Amino acid sequence: MLVRVILPILIVLTFVQATSAQLYLDPKAKVEDRVKDLMGRMTLEEKIAQMCQYVGLEHMKAAEKNLTVEEMKKSDAQGFYLGLFSADVARMASEGKIGSFLHVVTAEEANYLQSLAQKSRLKIPLLIGIDAIHGNGLVSGSTIFPSPISLAATWDDALQYQIGRHTAVEMRATGSHWAFTPNIDVMRDPRWGRCGETYGEDPYMVGNMGVQTILGMQTKDFTGNDKVIACAKHLIAGSESSNGLNSAPTDVSFRTLMEVFLPPYKRAIKEAGVFSIMAAHNEINGVPCHSDKFMMTDLLRNEWGFEGFYVSDWNDVERIASIHHAAEDFKEASKLSVEAGLDMHMHGPLFADHIQTLVNDKALADSRIDEACSKILEAKFRLGLFEQSQVSLTGIQGVVRNENHLATSLDASRKCITLLENKGILPLKKGDKRKIFITGPNADNMTTLGDWVSPQPEANFITIKEGIEALAPENNFLVEFFDCGQRSRQIKTGDITKAAELAKEADINILVLGENSFRHDWPNKTTGENIDRSTLQLSGRQLELAMEVKKSGKPLIVIFVNGSPISEEWITQNADAVIEAWEPGDFGGQAVAEVLFGKINPSGKCPMTIPRSVGQLQMVYNHKPSTYKHKYYNEPKTPRYPFGYGLSYTTYKYDNLKIEGDLTKPGDQIMVSFDVTNTGKMDGEEICQLYIHDVISTITRPVMELKGYQRVFLKSGEKKNVKLTLSPEHLAYYNAAYDFVVEKGEFEIMVGGSSDVKKLLQTKIQIQDNLYINQ
Repeated sequence: MLVRVILPILIVLTFVQATSAQLYLDPKAKVEDRVKDLMGRMTLEEKIAQMCQYVGLEHMKAAEKNLTVEEMKKSDAQGFYLGLFSADVARMASEGKIGSFLHVVTAEEANYLQSLAQKSRLKIPLLIGIDAIHGNGLVSGSTIFPSPISLAATWDDALQYQIGRHTAVEMRATGSHWAFTPNIDVMRDPRWGRCGETYGEDPYMVGNMGVQTILGMQTKDFTGNDKVIACAKHLIAGSESSNGLNSAPTDVSFRTLMEVFLPPYKRAIKEAGVFSIMAAHNEINGVPCHSDKFMMTDLLRNEWGFEGFYVSDWNDVERIASIHHAAEDFKEASKLSVEAGLDMHMHGPLFADHIQTLVNDKALADSRIDEACSKILEAKFRLGLFEQSQVSLTGIQGVVRNENHLATSLDASRKCITLLENKGILPLKKGDKRKIFITGPNADNMTTLGDWVSPQPEANFITIKEGIEALAPENNFLVEFFDCGQRSRQIKTGDITKAAELAKEADINILVLGENSFRHDWPNKTTGENIDRSTLQLSGRQLELAMEVKKSGKPLIVIFVNGSPISEEWITQNADAVIEAWEPGDFGGQAVAEVLFGKINPSGKCPMTIPRSVGQLQMVYNHKPSTYKHKYYNEPKTPRYPFGYGLSYTTYKYDNLKIEGDLTKPGDQIMVSFDVTNTGKMDGEEICQLYIHDVISTITRPVMELKGYQRVFLKSGEKKNVKLTLSPEHLAYYNAAYDFVVEKGEFEIMVGGSSDVKKLLQTKIQIQDNLYINQ
């Protein structure tokens, strides 16, 4: 009788115990319970492994095939690990000694790596990250959207959300789960090569676009198989480094950090729930960003509530010692970074060994390892990787480059094109059959795709030459093209001579000039990561090419393709039209041609101030009142093109500016309304911009600050009433005690089509009492 009673109890207890043993594999269990259960089963070595990222095996194999060991040692871009080869890394993945990979660019490799991870003791899936900066561009065959600076020129936040969504879907289809984007560096120096990765110079706009990118990718909680983790980068202020050089020291005041560089991060955390943040290459006020405990832990995590994990940039933990000389060696650098709050190392060996030794020697608290590991595991659980880490190789078709994604890409390309100059030649008019001559280093190649893009199938993108050729016949134009090469610094004298001769035979000459951000042709890049410059002028002999073509006496249209701004006085003065195409993506050539022939009315606006020369730097629209008390003796103190500037084929009139409401307590809003009328003969979209100015303040304030914008479509002759709201947060700033406050007094409210204050419609509001806002 006793046996009959005990046996069923033992069976039930055994089942409960077995189920409990598999809690972390139970998809119905709460994520926090799954993390806790798995953490309880892991050794210290396995926890540290989750903090370690390696480059993909195929990336390693390419280096092993093409470079000698000595060459690999000298190039940290190759992912060379001293004493380790791709076979060794594959073995480590199967032993559970790697938590993450990057530079995995095919679904086949992603699946293979995940199959290796399934051989490990606990079968913890891998987190695969990739630089999907404007589409999943490092993967061949992806939808390539315009680059971030191009998207900023659209001033369209909702479009940015859609691109984030589409990119996430294409990433998951090809086996990646973690996007190293958005870059929410506030661009303050146009010499810096990474301008094209940013959303421009204004903290408010950068914050808006960053938030929408994150929401599009993560949709707040990033659960499910069509979402990815976003990564806000780079913490902090590397975009205002010494001399405009990437990774150089940044020395800015704490006030500047709080008012310019950090607001986009605060919003990324509080409004979008970003789950990863990447530290910057540079030092900030003497502290390497990768060992900055105040930034990573005290401010962003403890004060602002960041709940995700921090990742290093490429080999930057090592550089705490090797470049910054703020640690004796890699071991001490590893200790400093993890103590400061860093959770994952990009990339390679020795970090794990150092952390293990430091913990064993009681030199580093094991609680920090638990914190880091638990956040990384949380991400993997929420992404659903424990349930499905493999992707369908047949399911990619119909997901990547689907009709919806391509339509969004074309829309973005059309909206970003910015007309800088037009002396009556555009749009090109139909008439008797005429000839267009096209040349220039960016006329017929994938420079339009921008940085962070691998070579793409030629059928997947439209060059500017191809776009013009497609529309020319219906507009009664013939097209002649001369290939002067795609390397702007290698234009030959013979090419210039030949182009000048052909220009004489044409009715209209089009030069496609600018910069080259090809990652696959690194020696010839003129912009992009680690490709900075000491001038804002055209590289190589492009200006000479333009001057010789102009001698033909025929109208000259210049199209710039570039991520960093170009400023050429001769082009401004002598070209009959100048189009800033930025890096307009897959459909850039079509969009440019549609603007040339008037099928699309250009509506892009500059998301940065374009100075006349490097001598004017730093030049931003939101400068302090005393900045231009004096003037230069040799050139104007005004920019070549102001922030928010862009021409149209029509004209707009602003009037009837009204303010409704008061700001007396947190949560209040005032409504700013005004009328905009299309006074020209062509339908168009205007980007209406709202600026404020605190007239009298206890701490000096910028002469103007962007606080709202809206794209408005208007038919010819149509008038619309536009409404934008202002909250206390829009008017507040940090006073001398670093209280976030709207100070009583007068504020100017300005609306218009750019930051050119002379052309803005203005009124004033009065704040009766100081209004303090809890942060």
